[in-house]
Amino acid sequence: MKKVLRIGGIIAIIAIIIAAIVISMTPKEPSNSEKIWDEQTTTGNINAKNYFVIYSDLVCPYCVAFENAIVEHEDEFQKYIAENDILVEIRLSDFLYEFGESSPIHSRYSAVATYCAKSQGKFWDYYNLAVTNIWNDYFKDLGKSAFSKMGSLGPDYWIKIGHQIGLGEEFDNCVKNQDPLNEIKKNAEKTAKLTNGMPYFKFNNYTSSGFDLSWGWEYVKMYFQAGLDS
Repeated sequence: MKKVLRIGGIIAIIAIIIAAIVISMTPKEPSNSEKIWDEQTTTGNINAKNYFVIYSDLVCPYCVAFENAIVEHEDEFQKYIAENDILVEIRLSDFLYEFGESSPIHSRYSAVATYCAKSQGKFWDYYNLAVTNIWNDYFKDLGKSAFSKMGSLGPDYWIKIGHQIGLGEEFDNCVKNQDPLNEIKKNAEKTAKLTNGMPYFKFNNYTSSGFDLSWGWEYVKMYFQAGLDS
């Protein structure tokens, strides 16, 4: 009997050791904080169980259509992500300038200004207002044809948005000197390796690209629901 118990004990110990080895070799899912590019461009609970990434360019009409629908329903949006335990991250770059067919320089100007605002802790203030302005000034009435009419948009357009949220000389100099350019180009390169269109969405196991200019908040929630269902 003692011999049987001894053998049983040895087997149990071996099983525990094997289980420990298997657990140690199993890849650990990175936490949200390990996956995000910049915590300043996130909103929601950093430890949320659902993680929604939006790859965007501020002169992309379809990106702005999606994001303007959110800005117009900001309170409802914040309530929605809180109730569904969602972390949202915007990964903004000058993707269209770096990798687009026409290389629109205003894509770079918009990214530089947004990153300069971010460096002063004003990312969301700047980003939301920039989305509202570019939508109302161009895409709302002109649709995607506005893209070809935006070539004259220089740094001053984006600097003016910064002034509307109280940014001053330090911001102006940052934009004019293109201080965050290396970070922007690096993020555009990473975006090109991860996406197949603009805008591009990754929400849990669901991915999608594109958004129609006529769609609104209800369609935004459909994208979120697809991610929750995945």
